[in-house]
Amino acid sequence: MSSVTPLTVAVRLSVARQAIRICSRHRSTRPPHRVLISVVALCLTVMAACSAWQGPSPIPVPLDNAISSLADRDRQLTSLQTPAIMDYSGPSGHLKAREQLTARRPASLRVDALSPLGVALTVAADDAQIAVFNPSDNTLMRGAASEATLARFTRIPMAPEQAVQLLFGLPPDSPALAATPAGSWTEGEMSVLSYEGAGAPKSELGFSGGQLVLVRARDSAGQPLYEVHYGDYRDIGGMQFPFKIEARFFASATTIKLRYLNPLIDRQIADSTFVLSPGPGTRLIELGRATSATAQAGRG
Repeated sequence: MSSVTPLTVAVRLSVARQAIRICSRHRSTRPPHRVLISVVALCLTVMAACSAWQGPSPIPVPLDNAISSLADRDRQLTSLQTPAIMDYSGPSGHLKAREQLTARRPASLRVDALSPLGVALTVAADDAQIAVFNPSDNTLMRGAASEATLARFTRIPMAPEQAVQLLFGLPPDSPALAATPAGSWTEGEMSVLSYEGAGAPKSELGFSGGQLVLVRARDSAGQPLYEVHYGDYRDIGGMQFPFKIEARFFASATTIKLRYLNPLIDRQIADSTFVLSPGPGTRLIELGRATSATAQAGRG
C-alpha cells in the first residue's frame, strides 16, 4: 500500500480546484464533452509530473562517520591472527592455498603455507629482513625485506608495512585520515575521497554503507599502481572487520584474494614468532648472493 505524502495531498487538491474552475468557467459556453476533455488533459499532465518525481534519495551514511570508524580501527588494531584461503593469479599461473597469517603492526608479518602434511613453507618478515624456511629440504633463505622479496614469497608486491596495513583492512599507503581530502566524487553507490601527499602515491578511498570498500593508489602521472577491495564486513569484538580482501597490482598484472576464516585481533604475539633461526643441518642461503652455507648444530 503506497503512503500518502503531503505532496500527494497538495497535488490532489490542486487538481480538484483546477477541475472545478474549468467546469464553472465553461459549463454554459462549451459543450460538456470539451469540458471533460480539458479536465482529463489536466489530470494526465499532473500524473506525468508525479510519475517523473521519484521522491527523495535515501540518505547515505555520512562520510565523516565512515572516516571516523576507519580512524578508530587504525588506532585500535595492533595484531591479527587468522587462517585464510589465498587465491593468486598472474603471469606465472594460478595458485590457491590455505595459510595461517600472523601480523603485528607496524611491519611484522608471518605466513605459514599449509599442505595436507603440515607446513609447506614459512615466511617471516619485518621492516628490515625477510626469512623463508622450506622444511622439505631444511633450507632457510634470508635477505632484505622489500617489495620484490615479498612479491616472490607472499605474492604481495609491497614493503612489509604496506602489506601489514593491507591485511588489517586499512589503506596500505595510509594518508592522514584527519586531513582534508583533495577531491571527492561518486562511483555508483560508492563515495570516493582522494588524498595527495608529498612523496607518497595519490590515494583514493571508496566508502559504501559506512565502511571502507576500496583503496586505489596512483603515481604522479595518474596511472593506477594498485587497487584493493574490502568486503564481507563482520562484527568481531565490537569492531566491523573485512573478511574478504582482493588486491590487484597493475605493474605485475597479478591479483591476490584473501578470505579470512576466523580472525583474532589485538592478541599478544611474541617477537620470536617473526624470527626464523636455522636448526641442525639447515642450509643457509643469502638472498641476492650466490653463496650458501650449512649451519652447524647448535649454531644461531
